[in-house]
Amino acid sequence: MADSRVEKMARILVDYSTNVQPGEKVMVEASMAAEPLVRCLYQRILERGAHPHLLISLPDQDEVMYRYAGPDQLDFTNEFDRLAAETFDARIRVYSQVYTRALSHLDPAKAARWQKATAVVQNAIFRRAAEDQLRWVSTQFATSGYAVEAEMGWNEYLDFMFRACHADDETADPVAYWQSIRKQQETFIAKLQGHDKVTVKGPDVDLSLSIKDRVFLNSCGIHNLPDGEIYTGPVEDSINGWVCFTYPAVYGGRVVEGVELKFENGKAVSAHAKKDEEYLVKMLDSDAGARFVGEFAIGTNHQIDRFTRNILFDEKIGGTFHMAMGASYPETGGRNKSVIHWDMICDLHHDAEIRADGELVYRDGAFVA
Repeated sequence: MADSRVEKMARILVDYSTNVQPGEKVMVEASMAAEPLVRCLYQRILERGAHPHLLISLPDQDEVMYRYAGPDQLDFTNEFDRLAAETFDARIRVYSQVYTRALSHLDPAKAARWQKATAVVQNAIFRRAAEDQLRWVSTQFATSGYAVEAEMGWNEYLDFMFRACHADDETADPVAYWQSIRKQQETFIAKLQGHDKVTVKGPDVDLSLSIKDRVFLNSCGIHNLPDGEIYTGPVEDSINGWVCFTYPAVYGGRVVEGVELKFENGKAVSAHAKKDEEYLVKMLDSDAGARFVGEFAIGTNHQIDRFTRNILFDEKIGGTFHMAMGASYPETGGRNKSVIHWDMICDLHHDAEIRADGELVYRDGAFVA
């Protein structure tokens, strides 16, 4: 008998996030470690009258590829991924790594090469999503590797995951819950939308940026689960100032600690880190857009109350903001293009504020009433 919480997750992903309809083609991507959730997703998609397609990977598939793939193979775009991105109606991606640091010693040049190959798929997803031709969602299924990274016991991590997704036993109707979050976050967006200059100040940040003519999007369980953020693409040449990100920046299996960036006219002209600075600089030099910010966002999920070294959770931590270096989401009006999209998170709980054209909209981890 399946865990009722897994069934609730499947219901959120199929009924709400992707709103699967009869006759549609739905891609489900996961590793074998996510079998309980994949089984529930497969059943729910069939119950909705649609056509599930499973693309299942080995738990250590990326490690095997990086170890044995030659240059031509690293440059090759997976045909199944490309087909789904360009022709399917919906895509459900389930992160389910068991060996979370298997790529921690990867040659940065190989990572950059593979990023360029996979960017073809990601760009197609962004483009078709912006055109309302593809509905997609990314989620995570608990593995022992994620529990270890979060420094939690297995059962503790399971409870944390379901609570963050509001697929826990305390949430009677998870779809209704996420619908209520959508309405609440609309009020947050109203405080920022239509303004020009935004300033963010606190112990670890002093930034100014422009959101003129840009659109804030409501991240409320549609594209991510768990979720809870509002975000936009800032005007590309508008960011000035500095930020020292509170939490380690995790990307491509690497953990970079103590990242500090200084911006001039939108570009990160200075990049330092206490640990693995070489990797940070290598990724920021991936292409011309990698040193510009593609996303500015505010996390609102206060059920995610601790850092887990998993960006799907960590960027939603209530009382934080984050910026992504690299590619913008076209739906926001952002124009920056890059093969990377690297989220970095800064805490705003203490002595911090956000102002929009001088008006206080956020203080010490929460929007003002």
